[in-house]
Amino acid sequence: MHLIAGTRPEAIKLAPVAIAMRAAKRVTPVIVASGQHPAMVAQALAAFDLEPDVTLPVERRTGSQPELMTALIEQLDALFAERKPAAVLVQGDTTTTLAGALAAFWRQIPVVHLEAGLRSGDLESPFPEEGNRRLVGQIAALHLAPTTLAATNLMDEGVDPDRVVLTGNTVVDAALTVVGRRPELPAELTHTNGRMILVTAHRRESWGEPLDRVLSAVRTLLNHYPDVHVVLPSHPNPAVREQVEAGLKGEARVVITDPLPYPVLARLLSEAYLVLTDSGGIQEEAPSFGVPALVLRDVTERVESLTAGCARLVGTDPSLIVAEAMRLLDDPVARAAMTANGNPYGDGKAAVRTEEAVADLLGVATPRRPVLTLVPSVGA
Repeated sequence: MHLIAGTRPEAIKLAPVAIAMRAAKRVTPVIVASGQHPAMVAQALAAFDLEPDVTLPVERRTGSQPELMTALIEQLDALFAERKPAAVLVQGDTTTTLAGALAAFWRQIPVVHLEAGLRSGDLESPFPEEGNRRLVGQIAALHLAPTTLAATNLMDEGVDPDRVVLTGNTVVDAALTVVGRRPELPAELTHTNGRMILVTAHRRESWGEPLDRVLSAVRTLLNHYPDVHVVLPSHPNPAVREQVEAGLKGEARVVITDPLPYPVLARLLSEAYLVLTDSGGIQEEAPSFGVPALVLRDVTERVESLTAGCARLVGTDPSLIVAEAMRLLDDPVARAAMTANGNPYGDGKAAVRTEEAVADLLGVATPRRPVLTLVPSVGA
């Protein structure tokens, strides 16, 4: 079975599945790096002692979505023709996800969609990810939903309930695994006292003026709380890095870094007092460590975070960011209450459930068990 990863988040969420499949010895996982971000995929897999079995060559000149999509489909189609897999597993909502699903569908290979059923309800946000998810949902043979809401979304769209399995989100498995290994932090990120706020703003819609507003809010918080320090892993784009450094120039209690290896980022998240983020993955991971998330977006497809109370939408309005952050910094009880119900995205056993569902699809397992009810993980 081919597991297709093109970006770091995909690799992180697929790694526990590959490990579970190897342990069960019923399905042989072949990890395919699509070529979208090959270096970052390899780095993410290395955190789990894995590496790609196949890395596809993708040349990019213009950087456009049509160029990338064309190259990915050509490479994946050639791979599937050479060594046809029993099924193809794609994760989430990236260009690689859609390309992998289409290439498999055209060769009549069953498509398994991991993290299926997330919906923001707005095709414009996140763009193009919302559209990618919906398109994959039309051709998948098996939909692995991370939450009850995601499963309900699929069935409301007419998907056969027998093709929907509630698994939980494998990112919880991944985060708990790597943090449990206590990865070493670089010296500049080691703090012995005070409270740390982790800030990530990597989505393209956050660049430019929205990012300036976020940086303004961060400065306000630093000026108001002398015990607070900030870690901000910057996007690798040189213009974004320059904007971040200019926006926080002169702030002594800020560490701006290059993109961090996943184990380091996960450990920082586990030790943070608060996270300001536009990342979907961090929204899913933070509750497992008892860390509230203020989401720097106007809408999110991770609605479960909002319903459970472990995240709040603040957009990029500096006054709202500051007000919500100050509420949590001033009131430890309010902070604890946000994550008191555990993680709505799972209990760290999603990869095992995924392996069971795939084995059932391929006819190498006993009939599928009834849909499982997720047990929230306990905040660390």
